[in-house]
Amino acid sequence: MTMHRYCDGLKRRDFVKAGVFGASGLTLSSYLQLAAAGDVDPKARTKSAIFIYLGGGPTHLDTFDLKPDAPSEFRGDFKPIKTKTPGVEFCELLPKLAQCTPNFAVLRGVSHTLAAHEFGTKYMSTGNRPIPSLEYPGYGSVIAKELKGDQELPPYVAIPNTPERPGFLGIAHGAFNTTAAPRPGQPFNVRGIAQAAGMNPAEVDRRNKLLVRLDTAFGSQAGKSDLVQGLDRFSDQAVDILASKKARDAFDLAKESPALAKTFGEFGNDTFGQSCLLATRLVEAGVRFVTVVNGGWDTHQNNTDAMKRKLPPLDAGLSALFTTLASKGLLETTTVFMTGEFGRTPKINPRAGRDHYPRSMFCLLGGGGIKGGQVVGASDKTGAGPKEKPITPEMVAATFYKAMGIDYHREYKTNTGRPVMIVRDGEAMRELLV
Repeated sequence: MTMHRYCDGLKRRDFVKAGVFGASGLTLSSYLQLAAAGDVDPKARTKSAIFIYLGGGPTHLDTFDLKPDAPSEFRGDFKPIKTKTPGVEFCELLPKLAQCTPNFAVLRGVSHTLAAHEFGTKYMSTGNRPIPSLEYPGYGSVIAKELKGDQELPPYVAIPNTPERPGFLGIAHGAFNTTAAPRPGQPFNVRGIAQAAGMNPAEVDRRNKLLVRLDTAFGSQAGKSDLVQGLDRFSDQAVDILASKKARDAFDLAKESPALAKTFGEFGNDTFGQSCLLATRLVEAGVRFVTVVNGGWDTHQNNTDAMKRKLPPLDAGLSALFTTLASKGLLETTTVFMTGEFGRTPKINPRAGRDHYPRSMFCLLGGGGIKGGQVVGASDKTGAGPKEKPITPEMVAATFYKAMGIDYHREYKTNTGRPVMIVRDGEAMRELLV
């Protein structure tokens, strides 16, 4: 798995300890046992969501919010190109996305004040400004709680892992992490899902019964609980998943044609495009929420060179995701949300890079429940801040939940009985909603 160390010394993995099943040793049966402990709401307009997280903070000025008329120290080295949406321009390194703008909306002038990776990540992956006394649940955890999923599949999958935390909802609603990302032209196996060569359902059952005995022994030390008492039932469900052709097929990229897989991009060891292809397979199978994490956007130096590496795979993978969802009849029932934790400084620094800059950034919303083919919001003439009214992370979150048919005013209760709304502040942007 690719590891990106941020400029503040933290590793991406430091943000994703909660919910990492392969690394922590939490078995599939334990995960299923916990995940079923929450409530779900069957009333959802769309069936699934794909959350694309650009870890490190992508530059807005070199992607979706170019300023070609600004002074050279602001505008960077890339030229704008026209898109299918009249009057809207993207970076020249995003030609494929420029041709599928009817499928999504770009939000410009998104703004907050948290310039540290960890806090910006928490803000943009929950829609709630972080506070010391409470950890808010990420988008995937809320969706996993609200929407009933297929019993043969985890409701919430992260490729390869996710910065989103389950927060006060508890690990019952955390992500099932693949812990690895698929690579072009290579077989992809998910620990705990894909069977090793020669393994049959009987061997899976034998191994899982051993895990049950180990889990039960561990549980006896912790005392009796509803979760421990229900262990056998969830172990049986784990066996069903491990032996299920549907589950194995969902994670098997070889089931897609080579021609389709190629549209997601072939960029050596870059995993983003194939991760997007896997996300489309998972939502097609019935997974409610898929996170695709793509790091490496922390460009304090050599920003132009970094964008030349990062933008072509993003262009190929994301455009193919939209077109594939549409061709499979899934776009109207799948909401796509892309963001990072903040933008980058408008003025290029002496190291030819851009630094952290939460005052102005972009987000992208598309698919189910979203009116595509538009830009909502704007930044000023140098991209230094919102041109008029800022779009807050709370507004983005409320819009996303509304598109998913979820009442973002709904109150949850923490384990101490404290009532907390899904989104504390902010209202949905009606101009974005179908």
